[in-house]
Amino acid sequence: MHLTSSPVDWYAARAAGIVAYILLSAVVAFGLALSGKRLPRWPRFAVEDVHRFGGLLTGAFIAVHVVTIAIDSYLPFSLGSLVVPFASRYRTLPTALGIVAAELLVALAITNRLRNRRLSHRFWRRAHYLNFAVWGAATVHGIGSGTDANSAWLLALYASAVGVVAFLLALRLPLGHLKPAPVLCAAAGVALVLGLAYGPFRSHPRPWNGASFSERLSGAVLRDVGPTRGIVSVAATGTGPQRVLVRADLLIDPRGLVSTSFQMEYLASGATCRGSVTKVGGYGFSARCRMPDRTSRLIRAHWDAAPGTELQGGVIESRG
Repeated sequence: MHLTSSPVDWYAARAAGIVAYILLSAVVAFGLALSGKRLPRWPRFAVEDVHRFGGLLTGAFIAVHVVTIAIDSYLPFSLGSLVVPFASRYRTLPTALGIVAAELLVALAITNRLRNRRLSHRFWRRAHYLNFAVWGAATVHGIGSGTDANSAWLLALYASAVGVVAFLLALRLPLGHLKPAPVLCAAAGVALVLGLAYGPFRSHPRPWNGASFSERLSGAVLRDVGPTRGIVSVAATGTGPQRVLVRADLLIDPRGLVSTSFQMEYLASGATCRGSVTKVGGYGFSARCRMPDRTSRLIRAHWDAAPGTELQGGVIESRG
């Protein structure tokens, strides 16, 4: 499922997930306002249309979120881990809750489609309460699995959404007419968001274009040696928290190296460090490259001797 390492896919996945959550929160808030008759100046049909259209938009952005994650290689997910809760090892609980939320939303869309046709209004109304489960699971999913979850602006967004929904929900409770109750519920919701974000779901994101790292290296060494000159190419991937794609090409003749080129692409930003190989020795090489901001980095790669072309026991190191 990992079709691309383009940064566009990763940015699209994150943006679509955030937009989907905003829309879902708005749908839930509108639903509470509609059922609680908190929008007296709005025609009922207008609120219902906004509620319905918001649900459709939410589903569309969730689809974009899932598809772009599926094709991106920054956080590789198999097809099974995208549709089966707890199948993914990446932040298992919040990721599983996101999958459950998306699948419940599909079930709710089906019940809406069958409303007034094959389903009774009573059954549809009871099923409709699953929107709260969808929204709650999506909230925990975003706080616990989002790579931007520790950002102040995103925490403010989650806290605001939870505060508004908790406030509107409290208004429907038996004690909702008491002024402190809705405010206290909203404050409790905000406290819960902050507690999760800075407690059990505190994010430790992968390094982004790190100047210094040491990762496992897997790939292959290809040789094409002619009568006078030969080409040796190394194509490999650094497969740790700092994921990189590496390629080194050497043009050689009997006297030694004629020319070299080196490039290392960071996943998922797409930033590429370009330069040349400075030293070759045994089963490894050293290279120096420059980032787009012109900063220089020293790269060392080495691996164990092995038959065939595959790298074994490889390591790649970067020093700023």
